[in-house]
Amino acid sequence: PKESVGPAVPAVDRIGGLDVLHAADRPEVLLVSVGVMAPVCLGAAGLLEARGIGCTVVDPRWVKPVDPALAPLAAEHRLVAVVEDNSRAAGVGSAVALALGDAEVDVPVRRFGIPEQFLTHAKRAEVLADIGLTPVDVAGRIAASLALAEPVGEGPGNPAVEQSGDGRIVMPAQGEN
Repeated sequence: PKESVGPAVPAVDRIGGLDVLHAADRPEVLLVSVGVMAPVCLGAAGLLEARGIGCTVVDPRWVKPVDPALAPLAAEHRLVAVVEDNSRAAGVGSAVALALGDAEVDVPVRRFGIPEQFLTHAKRAEVLADIGLTPVDVAGRIAASLALAEPVGEGPGNPAVEQSGDGRIVMPAQGEN
């Protein structure tokens, strides 16, 4: 779709080749904004912070190769979310996930982008809403990911849980606790 993508977003800091657009005191989520997705990432960060989830928002000045400063920054967070208005298949999110793996940074990466499908022609905002690239959608999916990653403690009505070898949470069968 052809229309304005909005004004440039000023950086509050720079780390390596990454423009820092927003920083929280206790960051849990690193939002990597690709291209014109900065307003979406900043909006999602605001929604997450309203829930008590601190966010850092960065905009890499280039996307490939992935800036080496991203790995140590990602290691300081519980989750990395890459938001791009590009295909998710072999997109920037995939490159970031690979770079973090190569750097042995074991932080989950959520990729938000355009799915491999034909899109209905519409205004940019409508297309982004249809594919879940709005601040509300991004924040909701990130919050859900963090909730799934929360450790569940033992207690009344809360039996011990185990993690399977593939990362899934395994609940004990009735009567095993």
